[in-house]
Amino acid sequence: MCTDYNHKSVLFDEAVDALELNESKTVVDATAGGGGHSMEIARRAKRLVAIDQDPDAIEVLNKRIGVLPNVTVVRSNFSEIGNILRDLNIESVDGILFDLGVSSYQLDNAERGFSYHKDAPLDMRMSKRGLSAYDVVNTYGEKALADVIWKYGEEKYSRSIAANIVKAREKKSVETTFELADIIRASMPAKELKKGHPARKTFQAIRIEVNGELDKLSQALDSSFDCLSHGGIIAAITFHSLEDRMVKEKFAEWTRGCTCPKEFPVCVCGNKPKGELPFKSKAPSENEIQSNPRARSARLRAFKKY
Repeated sequence: MCTDYNHKSVLFDEAVDALELNESKTVVDATAGGGGHSMEIARRAKRLVAIDQDPDAIEVLNKRIGVLPNVTVVRSNFSEIGNILRDLNIESVDGILFDLGVSSYQLDNAERGFSYHKDAPLDMRMSKRGLSAYDVVNTYGEKALADVIWKYGEEKYSRSIAANIVKAREKKSVETTFELADIIRASMPAKELKKGHPARKTFQAIRIEVNGELDKLSQALDSSFDCLSHGGIIAAITFHSLEDRMVKEKFAEWTRGCTCPKEFPVCVCGNKPKGELPFKSKAPSENEIQSNPRARSARLRAFKKY
């Protein structure tokens, strides 16, 4: 049972303001977590659908906002947003918020196995279901491991790390976060150990693989566009370059107009923008970063549908 679920909502005011809330709007918080954004959205909107896949988050959401008459709490992955809204007989929504990545609660709760700062069994499952970090680390072949670490962590020592993981598990299974972090540390030259924690990129990569984060984000963004009413807004807070690149490129695709060569006198492709960007992107202020260092890499982007 989850007794507390604290999470500092990054870019709180900026994200809520980006949704342009009023009392006539129906909004989805697709990553509701501990309800930080959700509580404010529920206060200012007509209706809120709060989605999260983490059972600990759902328990807390039901206590904090589930009792409100204009709130529906749903345990699911945000990639299912279209099905969720159909089940609720909601044809379209006016706003959708994504606060991506791992929450402060998940990082700080050692037993969840997300953090390289705390020793715990390897897990990293946001939903507490299915494939775990233990499974990835102990059953993937060396090439598959290296590919995951490179693709999702952009870690240049991915091959060395994967080779040493396979070598270590020949003696015994790699069972804990500290065991994995020690293998990663031993796989890098000394000069790299001075550039921040050596396990950061590999842990990110394994977490993304475990939760299928990027594939599900792509599905969720496409479904969200289809669910959005005219004038509706998608706001997304990202925390690493892979997420941000996907959101940026998807929004750019939706706002792209004519693709004809410049030498064509008239447009023949017929492509028209499907919406606009209310702003390019927003980053946390220095004050927010000082009070919450985890906010440093955050970026907020928004898209408004025509």
